[in-house]
Amino acid sequence: MISILRKINLYEATKAFRASCELFNNKKNNLCNSSFKKFSSCQETITGRKYVIQNKFCGFPKECDLKIVEEVMPEPQEGQFLCESIFISVDPYQRAYEQNEGDVMIGSQVARVLISKNPCYPEGSYIVGYYGWKTHHVFDNSQSGLAIPTMIIPESLDMPKSFFLGVLGMPGVTANFGFLEICQPKPCETVIVTGAAGAVGSIVGQIAKIKNCYVIGVVGSQEKGCWITRNLGFDGYINYKEDDICECLNELAPNGIDCYFDNVGGEISSQILRHMNTNGRISVCGAISAYNSTEEEKATIIQKSMIFNELKMEGFLVTRWVDRWDDAVTENAQWLKEGKLSTRETVTKGFENTFKAFTDMLSGANFGKAIVEL
Repeated sequence: MISILRKINLYEATKAFRASCELFNNKKNNLCNSSFKKFSSCQETITGRKYVIQNKFCGFPKECDLKIVEEVMPEPQEGQFLCESIFISVDPYQRAYEQNEGDVMIGSQVARVLISKNPCYPEGSYIVGYYGWKTHHVFDNSQSGLAIPTMIIPESLDMPKSFFLGVLGMPGVTANFGFLEICQPKPCETVIVTGAAGAVGSIVGQIAKIKNCYVIGVVGSQEKGCWITRNLGFDGYINYKEDDICECLNELAPNGIDCYFDNVGGEISSQILRHMNTNGRISVCGAISAYNSTEEEKATIIQKSMIFNELKMEGFLVTRWVDRWDDAVTENAQWLKEGKLSTRETVTKGFENTFKAFTDMLSGANFGKAIVEL
């Protein structure tokens, strides 16, 4: 009888154990299925943010001119990919371009491809795109921001990803082609660069030194002047906020100026042109002195200098050289590796601080390239 009871107890215990195991496995499977569903749901409902124009800029940009808007990202279709920005660029040209209410604020970014249905842009790769101030974007080959194609960052170029918004991005390409193609500098010539401590100007000055030129930079502070002369190799500088431009030009360039790379425009440019040598070349890249003005800018006429010094002035958009883009990137990268070119970044952290990074840059607070790290 005792033996029979022991068998019954053993049977009941085994039955209970099996039931508890089955219950545990069911819970485990339900938990895994639930987690998978949540993961899939996250993939399907990625929410991005973007800066949208509320009011057209009038004068210096105001915070109320833009607003951050959320958007649910659609699932990429064939030929498309979804990317997530890791760096966003802020640049002077963004103030110069006319945009309408409702537009996404213009701009470029370095982004990581999250989901791809385009074999040209594999998942996990890094790209440079021109999609505006956005945390996420779904892209296909029919789109082209600023007429500059999306570029995959090559793994062979072992450089910080942020460099592809600066010295190895549009500013670096602008400096390379805008200076070398238009100014065509010769050894021992005198070159002057305005906005010399900015993303483009700081690279132009260094390229001029690589080409064995004597280089003067125009900047907005003594600190920036010390930086471009001590760290970048400029031969001299003018602080336009404190110095007399004409007196400084007579002192720094007694034999005149051969090449002028203009990022600023305005009265400064008119005075520089008066010191140009015969057959001097001027590359006009920007006019940041007038971007935030609410009134028509006026400056001393330049025709007399242009005529009697037989000067050549040419404006440009960097998209002129889009089919040779990689040539400039490769050349700048080689100069970086050789130590002939250096770069500096002013980094602001947080997507929500992009507008502040933009206005700080317009105020001249940046040294070199201004970027936002997300």
